[in-house]
Amino acid sequence: MSDPRIEQPTPEVEKPSGDAAVPGASKGYGKLPTAPVPVERTAAAHPDADAAATPEWEPSTGTTPVDDARLAPWALVAAIVALATSMFVGWGIPVAVIAVIAAIMSLRRPIENRSVAIWALVLGLCATLFSAGWLLWAAMQFENLG
Repeated sequence: MSDPRIEQPTPEVEKPSGDAAVPGASKGYGKLPTAPVPVERTAAAHPDADAAATPEWEPSTGTTPVDDARLAPWALVAAIVALATSMFVGWGIPVAVIAVIAAIMSLRRPIENRSVAIWALVLGLCATLFSAGWLLWAAMQFENLG
């Protein structure tokens, strides 16, 4: 390695009069502030250093994390709850929409059970239609009252 050189400060740098106190320090601040140091890329010592930085592909040893989070069963449960609710009132439509969205998301994931996701989607759409029908019927009843 080459010896580092310490250069004298330029004339623009003024030495503070007296000692400038650094908060929390028991002694005064005696070093002058330095300017930014230019950064240059140095040549690698080893000719294959760049090749060593990017290793070649190695087969997996089976230590990759396994994604066990399943969304399709939760979508199916939400769709069943929404369908049961939509048989009596129309206020189950938010749960039905959540079930439909979760079913579509689970259909796009390769690890999900497709049959469960399809059932969740179909039941969620039916619950959405039934709830919308209840809400439409309730809106018509309010027009008859007024």
